[in-house]
Amino acid sequence: MKFAQPKTTQEALSLLADDNWSLVSGGTDYYPALGNSQPTGNVLDISKLSTLRTIHEDESHWHIGALATWTDVIQAKLPEAFNALKLAALEVGSVQIQNRATVAGNICNASPAADGMPALLCLDTIVRVSSKTGMRDIALQDFVTGNRQTTLADGEMVIDLLIPKASSNGRSCFLKLGARKYLVISIAMVATRIAVDNNNIVTDAALSVGSCSVVARRLSALEQSLIGNALNAELSDRVATQHVAELSAIDDVRATADYRHIAAVELLKRSIDTLVISLC
Repeated sequence: MKFAQPKTTQEALSLLADDNWSLVSGGTDYYPALGNSQPTGNVLDISKLSTLRTIHEDESHWHIGALATWTDVIQAKLPEAFNALKLAALEVGSVQIQNRATVAGNICNASPAADGMPALLCLDTIVRVSSKTGMRDIALQDFVTGNRQTTLADGEMVIDLLIPKASSNGRSCFLKLGARKYLVISIAMVATRIAVDNNNIVTDAALSVGSCSVVARRLSALEQSLIGNALNAELSDRVATQHVAELSAIDDVRATADYRHIAAVELLKRSIDTLVISLC
């Protein structure tokens, strides 16, 4: 076993190119998973790469650096389209976990119940990964491919999350259903983002569901059914059972697939109602 804590991104990428490593940033998933065991492989701790701990904007995108924590998101001044991400941040474990855990780590862990996934999907997030030989951008919906599975190749690591300015309009919300109020893995969760014009007609809609299928999913058919309609109390009536049928909901100890389908429909309706109230 080897342990390394590089001081620069280039040093980290050089180490990744030369050997197999377990990448650790906040470590809030990696170390608890060990239980009482010791690490058996090489551990690359990138927590000292301070240049990756940033949240900022440029002309075309908002950027959430790979080491930005959930607390950083909560405290950042962001458009109202990011409200769902801020609400999700408040659901990530305890305050101590939020102070340590990173947004990028949440998606790299690729749990079906990753709290950040639905909100990030609604923002059309792009994952920027880098290696010693180059850099590539991957749509978040293509980056996470299964339970604990991503498209990260050997020698690559996530360095940035990019949110297009065109996807950061409107307002969003996040709702989560669990067996209790706090410190719980969700049964179902939804993020919804809606933008309207001056006549309160929906011009953009993004809705996603997490913890129901193996990978969180956007609901494109439901989104299209909302666009062009008036923002009023009847808008949520457009949510129908067929909109969540494509989720291929999972059965596990927390809930059945049938229950998850029912819960997803209800949460979607409530999220739309919440935005109708706040946007009117």
